[in-house]
Amino acid sequence: MESIEQKLERLEFYQTLLLKMIGTSQYPFFRLIMEKQLSKQDIEQFYALCDRLSDELKEQKADKFVYFYPLFQKFKESLHEKLQPAEVIAACLQQGLYPDLMKALKRNL
Repeated sequence: MESIEQKLERLEFYQTLLLKMIGTSQYPFFRLIMEKQLSKQDIEQFYALCDRLSDELKEQKADKFVYFYPLFQKFKESLHEKLQPAEVIAACLQQGLYPDLMKALKRNL
């Protein structure tokens, strides 16, 4: 009978194969999540961060702000330690996640 460790090892191997099958052009943010082995809770925190920052961006645009470096700083400081801002922004833009926010953040890279 297969042990739990053996099953887990097999699943990790299958995950690696699936990542290779997906390629980088399809769902790059989801791929990044798997490559960095982030948890569901990590991603929920990321989405909550982006929701908050998107709201702040809307408010700042309504107040005629044109520079959004403070938003970028908040994003960078709150981002999971396994993630780099440039790779996350690029992946989100390519996948169409939070496009307005990511475009504003990209200007600060």
